Amino acid sequence: MLEILQYTFMQNAVVAGLLASIACGIIGVYVVVRKIVFISGGIAHASFGGIGLGYYLGMNPLFSVLPFSLLSALVIGLVNRRTNIAEDTAIGILWSVGMALGVLFIGLTPGYAPDLMTYLFGNILTVPVNDIYLMLLIDTLIIASVYLLYKEFMAISFDEEFAQVSGLPVEKLGLYMLCLIALTIIVMIRVVGLILVIALLTIPASLSREFTDRLDRMMMLAVIFGTIFTFTGLFLSYYLNVPSGATIILTMAAGYMLHFPFKGKNKKTA
Repeated sequence: MLEILQYTFMQNAVVAGLLASIACGIIGVYVVVRKIVFISGGIAHASFGGIGLGYYLGMNPLFSVLPFSLLSALVIGLVNRRTNIAEDTAIGILWSVGMALGVLFIGLTPGYAPDLMTYLFGNILTVPVNDIYLMLLIDTLIIASVYLLYKEFMAISFDEEFAQVSGLPVEKLGLYMLCLIALTIIVMIRVVGLILVIALLTIPASLSREFTDRLDRMMMLAVIFGTIFTFTGLFLSYYLNVPSGATIILTMAAGYMLHFPFKGKNKKTA
């Protein structure tokens, strides 16, 4: 098995998988604990507009999706907090508008978009070095942000009302967390694609929650689970010659289902 690591594309894939697992393991815990999976899905799919814009402008779609994802996160967060529009309605509208803009930009782009399926469904075997540098930069920002704001994020995750009474800037913290989710989605695009990001964002975090109630331990376990599942799916996709993104997600789903016989027996509160 290790002989395939002599290839540069496999080395890049392993590094990309590790970086994606770190980002998802950390931010995914907040998504699961705060029960904002649907919001995260809205951000992910609204970001498709950025991919279409990248094709239209003739640039790397990852660089165009960066501001688009952050803007989508802020809009969803502000609409959710400052308007009377129902949360699911607002997310559904922004979700569809982002996807429609992406389709429109791609339709206006001359020629054929050869890598479009990669951004929709992922292909970790084709991640270039430049994308790895971007993923590393985003991972560093995520780790630094969570380290500096760990107590504040924990407060708004478990009891937002108490956090507000305590004087914390709940809205700003919540918006910043959504921006971190948007950045995490960017890290995952080349690994599993926009369509499947929710699975990578939630499955390792959900599984880690079965073993501990402590936020920091949840994050560590989620990173470990994510790494194991991602690497297993990566190698299976290589040897079976099947799509990598889908294989990674199915591997995660299988791993998650295997824990059910032991559900409730391994959780430890510390």
